[in-house]
Amino acid sequence: QVHLAESGGGSVQADGSLRLSCRFSGGTFNKACMAWFRQAPGQEREGVAAIDAFGGTRYADSVKGRFAISRDKGENTAHLQMNNLIPEDTAIYFCASRVPQDDYYCGTPDITTGWYKHWGQGTQVSVSS
Repeated sequence: QVHLAESGGGSVQADGSLRLSCRFSGGTFNKACMAWFRQAPGQEREGVAAIDAFGGTRYADSVKGRFAISRDKGENTAHLQMNNLIPEDTAIYFCASRVPQDDYYCGTPDITTGWYKHWGQGTQVSVSS
């Protein structure tokens, strides 16, 4: 059973940076698509960034040029580097994964919630002005 554990959240001032990490276990990390989503109070969960098994990435327009997703295959960990943070980035950030069956590798870095099967518990990011 795949398990995801996020870390790295916290409180920063605007223009600051944070790096989130998502440790993957219980499956084949190298086959998986990994993604980050976020949910602010009273709002729906939205996709932020995704990376496929081959390193292809996709970003929400609101974070392009500021956030960068990466994966460390040696550590079975996905990262989200967040720079130039703004108060609108305040939310709970969730890690998600999709692991194909059989011998397939995930080649679509989707950022829609329905694409992913496994989810972490979330980590809070708060940005003050």
